[in-house]
Amino acid sequence: MAKPERGLGRGLDALFASTTNYDQEMVSEVSISDIVPRKEQPRKNFDPESLRELSDSIREHGVLQPLLVRTKNKKYEIIAGERRWRAAQQAGLKTLPVLIKDIDDEEAAEFSLIENIQRDDLTVLEEAQAYRNMIDNFSYTQEKLASRVGKSRAHIANTIRILKLPAEILDYIEQGKISAGHARAILGLSTEQEQIRAGRDIIAGNMTVREIEKTVKNKKSKTTKKKAVKTVEISEIENLLEKHLATRIKIITSGNGGKIEISYYNGDDLERLVELLGIDL
Repeated sequence: MAKPERGLGRGLDALFASTTNYDQEMVSEVSISDIVPRKEQPRKNFDPESLRELSDSIREHGVLQPLLVRTKNKKYEIIAGERRWRAAQQAGLKTLPVLIKDIDDEEAAEFSLIENIQRDDLTVLEEAQAYRNMIDNFSYTQEKLASRVGKSRAHIANTIRILKLPAEILDYIEQGKISAGHARAILGLSTEQEQIRAGRDIIAGNMTVREIEKTVKNKKSKTTKKKAVKTVEISEIENLLEKHLATRIKIITSGNGGKIEISYYNGDDLERLVELLGIDL
């Protein structure tokens, strides 16, 4: 039986609410060694300084908000709260307060993604990879995903496209050397070489987002003009050749040169064309 649609305002909202509005009787205290992170957790990078500050706060005040977990393989898998779990480990805590929920893999992935997006905790690469995970592993369409996370379909599509950038550019993004705005602008460049060159120029301080966008616009404008020239000037030559050879002719331009394609329909037609071209076989 097909799984019923779950709107963001229904099951997931209830999960969100449970992490802030709960009765103390709902909270369980479990050994920190029995808690494990989700392998598919969207967030991969945790700022060491921020973790240290949270750890200091936990050491002084304790964990004020329980983690949201589910039982899996005799452990408690984190759905929300991995940062608190990491900081609590640094603080030397032995147990942590948790809210245990019975949810499946799809709900767990969706909740983790939405929670991180709402808290603005993800890098653009983590966000893109999380979207790709939802599409590949849970058969989400971009439209369905957009409605779940409260983003436009265009935002989903453009973010996923970043994963198509060269590995060198993805490394720059991961290291924080290139912003999401830079990455989206670089996508407009047509070749990998141009994209890498732009990435290096950004790091060297030689290019801004606007300058990349201007470069992309100029390239598209030149391409459009070249196509217009071909349509106006070369189509007439194609027509003249077609009349002369009585067959279909296609002229393909490339830079300052190009090639001419001459069509033939059978062996006799090929011999006719060879004769017309004055070639003695």
